Amino acid sequence: MTADVHRVVDAVWRMESARLVAALTRAAGDVGLAEELAQDALVAALEQWPDTGVPAKPGAWLMATASHRAIDTFRRGRRLADKTAQLGRSLEQAAEPDWAAALDEVVEDDVLRLVFIACHPVLSREARVALTLRLVGGLSTAEIARAFLTAESTVAQRIVRAKRTLTAARVPFEVPAGAGFTARLSSVLEVLYLVFNEGYSATAGADWTRPDLCAEALRLGRVLAELAPGEAEVHGLVALMEVQASRLRARTGPDGVPVLLLDQDRGRWDRVLIGRGLAALDRAERAGNAHGSYALQAAIAACHARARTAEDTDWVRIAALYEALAELAPSPVVELNRAVAVSMAYGPAAGLALADRLTDIPALRGYHLLPSVRGDLLAKLGRPAEARAEFERAAALTRNERERLLLLGRAADCADGADLS
Repeated sequence: MTADVHRVVDAVWRMESARLVAALTRAAGDVGLAEELAQDALVAALEQWPDTGVPAKPGAWLMATASHRAIDTFRRGRRLADKTAQLGRSLEQAAEPDWAAALDEVVEDDVLRLVFIACHPVLSREARVALTLRLVGGLSTAEIARAFLTAESTVAQRIVRAKRTLTAARVPFEVPAGAGFTARLSSVLEVLYLVFNEGYSATAGADWTRPDLCAEALRLGRVLAELAPGEAEVHGLVALMEVQASRLRARTGPDGVPVLLLDQDRGRWDRVLIGRGLAALDRAERAGNAHGSYALQAAIAACHARARTAEDTDWVRIAALYEALAELAPSPVVELNRAVAVSMAYGPAAGLALADRLTDIPALRGYHLLPSVRGDLLAKLGRPAEARAEFERAAALTRNERERLLLLGRAADCADGADLS
């Protein structure tokens, strides 16, 4: 029975924690204090619900408990009257406030404000990711540490420092306007994109993918899309994540062995997620900007999703989309992806010519996908010895064990003279 209640508490926390922390941050003006109060309410639920049963409105119960504790804290700090006014209702004036109604008052706007606080540019990229997953995603420090293969103590320190930094910087509890909104929104989207990508292609560890991390980023993206319906790039990112997530089941075979895109069983792709992704891409177009970075990447993903077989893929269009992306957001990684698309559209020699231009770029010297791509193209051009050396170099650079074994396997195929075309 206790285990069942604990599972319920965990589920309620995942659903309600962002709204709870957001509402408390609005009241207290301190995200660190707000999370402490929310955690206190969670502990109280774990202690009391096994005996009293789960309340009819668990989210409201958590809010009421946290608010009572907030007022006790403010009383001890001799700030009762002021902070009680911020909470909107004095316990002295009502024996049993309607906390369910209080929780529903403009709460979604509060969640949006919390997202923008967690992704404030004053924080490092790593801190933004950790704080977003903690405050908005409801993940524990241990879960975040496991997701990114980082020591729990390191993640805990990042979160503590991030909250202190926000408090010291007096970051207001608001969604910025004008240029500030655009700048901060970019930070928010970047964090969600980083979280999703880490789940889609894990940078290290024994697993090729981390579907739970993809699911969390996608959930947060969907929330943001509802909260900011007029922002085309939000819909573009959601579209990209929906379509990419549709392939997760097909990206690994038995025992977690990686399966590359062109070898995947497309019957295992989730058509519901593809439909959602195409609808989100349409919303980005209707919002007035189908040419943002995320919308362009979503359009590329959509080309794959619409192709019933690998042979049906419109590689000419994909190459053109990558060219547009390279003009909008130039980066060596985009150029490497463009090289792959060009090789599929116009032949491996054309792709290799583009990839060779990237070999002297410092940012890609430790990037395992550059030698991996070059190895694939060299193999297709009938140059197995060179291809083998590239695959071995890529295997030495990757920190993902599944990927390392895949690359070593391809190197061995080259050594055996296998036809890799």
